[in-house]
Amino acid sequence: QVQLVESGGGLVQAGGSLRLSCVASGRAFSNYAMGWFRQAPGKEREFVAAISWNGGIKSYADSVKGRFTISRDNAKNTVYLQMNNLKPEDTAVYYCARGRTVAIIADFGSWGQGTQVTVSS
Repeated sequence: QVQLVESGGGLVQAGGSLRLSCVASGRAFSNYAMGWFRQAPGKEREFVAAISWNGGIKSYADSVKGRFTISRDNAKNTVYLQMNNLKPEDTAVYYCARGRTVAIIADFGSWGQGTQVTVSS
């Protein structure tokens, strides 16, 4: 069973940047699409970004397009989320997950423990 470990969260002022990382255990990392999701207090978890197994296809939520960039390094079993121009509404716990394809976001699972991102105004 895969284990996903997120890191890189923290407290940042509005307009600042953070880079999240998610390291996956196991040897099948490159077989899967990977995604980032977030959950703000009192809200349901929502999709942020996803990337195909080889990085050729990327998908973003409208709320983060142009500000966030997802990438992956299959040699390091790692997926990244570069977050620029952060806004207070980006405050949430960020989770990574894996799925079979970026086309079926509802299929994503194997959640990590999450990393907290807090953006102050």
